[in-house]
Amino acid sequence: MKNIYESNLSHLIIGSAIEVHKHLGPGLLESAYTECLCYELTKAGLFVIKERSLPLVYKEVKLDYGYRIDLLVENKIVIEVKSVEALHDVHSAQVLTYLRLGNYKLGILLNFNTTILTQGIKRFIL
Repeated sequence: MKNIYESNLSHLIIGSAIEVHKHLGPGLLESAYTECLCYELTKAGLFVIKERSLPLVYKEVKLDYGYRIDLLVENKIVIEVKSVEALHDVHSAQVLTYLRLGNYKLGILLNFNTTILTQGIKRFIL
């Protein structure tokens, strides 16, 4: 049942991202897409945290603000927003790192700098 819920959330998130891209198109800053996507998701009734900090612990060193997740939806799904010419392995590694550090299972990488948004979507399951 839990996987069905997360799958439905994933579809809702991607649909909201497509809606944002349909209205704005490519070429804007990541922050603009992040704010608009947050608006769409909140309007859909989802709980969204912007720039969720993830602590990083290395041996005895704890960095309270080691990383920031662009959007965390329903305390379950990590969304990383990009507006780049092309996605690279480092972008995927970033999402996977967030999933591991936060003990989350599902992540979505969105690159809004594409003609068709579906070409800039990557899902990650940990």
